[in-house]
Amino acid sequence: MRRMSKRHKDNVAKVEAGKRYGLSEAVQAALACKQAKFAESVDIHVLLGVDPKKADQAVRGTVVLPHGTGKKTRVLVFCTGADAEAATAAGADYTGLDDLVKKVQDGWTDFDIAIATPATMREVGKLGKVLGPRGLMPSPKAGTVTADVATAVKEFKAGKVEFRVDKQSGIHCAVGKTNFTREQLLENIQAFLSALIKAKPGSAKGTYLMKVSLATTMGPGIRVDTRDVERETAA
Repeated sequence: MRRMSKRHKDNVAKVEAGKRYGLSEAVQAALACKQAKFAESVDIHVLLGVDPKKADQAVRGTVVLPHGTGKKTRVLVFCTGADAEAATAAGADYTGLDDLVKKVQDGWTDFDIAIATPATMREVGKLGKVLGPRGLMPSPKAGTVTADVATAVKEFKAGKVEFRVDKQSGIHCAVGKTNFTREQLLENIQAFLSALIKAKPGSAKGTYLMKVSLATTMGPGIRVDTRDVERETAA
């Protein structure tokens, strides 16, 4: 059994067991934990009251975080000709079609976001088995299949993130880093949760936000009072 480090023990002791923290209070608690020697990611974890096996309850969407995620987003764009030039000018890390399709088919997935023009989807569709399980498959619903690749690249580079429910009805998303201010993290989290609530399927009945928690990369999970989430996002 792996031993718990002294730092982690100290951090766990700072989080009150069984308590449901207010959103702002949870952010403050996460930042109060002893940090590693690097700027840790701050992640939000949400358990939804949906059945992801049902197509009409497969929650998915995007949101622009006001202060970004704090990390460089590597953007790949499947495109050709003038679209490739526009994507490169907008800051895309990789552009192309046949060469990139072949590279991905061979197992390469060293990027965070994949965007495609509608005209390239016949070829990109062949990559479903590689990109699908990794959540990287371009989709119109996520804004990653678009004729305006330059705008899409700029948005993702500026802090646009995609969220998608997993097989366990969970949503997990990075909302910043520990070198952000409390206010920056709170604004990012509020934006994310507002988008998630708006994405609630009409067919989902009962409680939608079952559990919400925050955690830094090396820190303990901090449970958030879902009632406070609803108040904060409604404000």
